[in-house]
Amino acid sequence: MIKAIFFDIDGTLVSFQSHRIPESTQKALHALRQKGILLFIATGRPPCNITFLKELIDLEFDGYVTLNGQYCFVGDTLLRDEALPDGVVADILPYLKRANIACNFLTLEEDFLNLINDRVRDQAAMLKFENPESRLRDEAYTLSQKVYQLAPFIHEDEEAEFLRHISGCKAARWHPDFTDIIPAGGGKPRGMDVMLTHFGLTLSQSMAFGDGGNDMDMLVHAATGVAMGNAVDKIKAAADYVTDTVDDDGILKALVHFGIL
Repeated sequence: MIKAIFFDIDGTLVSFQSHRIPESTQKALHALRQKGILLFIATGRPPCNITFLKELIDLEFDGYVTLNGQYCFVGDTLLRDEALPDGVVADILPYLKRANIACNFLTLEEDFLNLINDRVRDQAAMLKFENPESRLRDEAYTLSQKVYQLAPFIHEDEEAEFLRHISGCKAARWHPDFTDIIPAGGGKPRGMDVMLTHFGLTLSQSMAFGDGGNDMDMLVHAATGVAMGNAVDKIKAAADYVTDTVDDDGILKALVHFGIL
């Protein structure tokens, strides 16, 4: 029996088109809560970039897997806290400057940039982030921060070269224009495990919804992994079930399909 469900945010709970949580999804989440099923966020966003959920739905999730599993918490209780390996930020900065690569640096309190280019502007428009220039920081500031994740604006064929300049990390891509760089042993499955253990549940009681490359491991790890209809083909192939898109009631339809609602 499913007792815990993990939801990615962008493209899963929240539509890329409307930037809202569909009404069918909101009703489904409230219905799951009434049935006593625990609800978790599992996102690549840092904690500071998930507060907008409170404006979209009147529901507090039971726990949050943020930064692709690197920072996980339930209320005021911290369950997992793993930043990037020592030296990664210092190692990558010269390459970013030399290759003119824009990169997001994610901490708990903010995400900031080393430079602005067209790929940055496209992402800002997609995610409705205003004024990306306000997020520019210099090298000294960057080196002073505890960075959990990098999000360089590179295409898939540029990943191998990027990773050659750092060690102990892996890429988890969810968009053609940029990817998430996290510790090699990290990922959303690690966050799932700490949440399940905290609540005394087993992996066999878990379900997960996602649409991006950084969701693939989570969908495989969960007892039941559901790919959204807007997911790319390799994510759909890794899932146990492919539902409709976020805008076409995909979450509700999957929950009905599995008899959960």
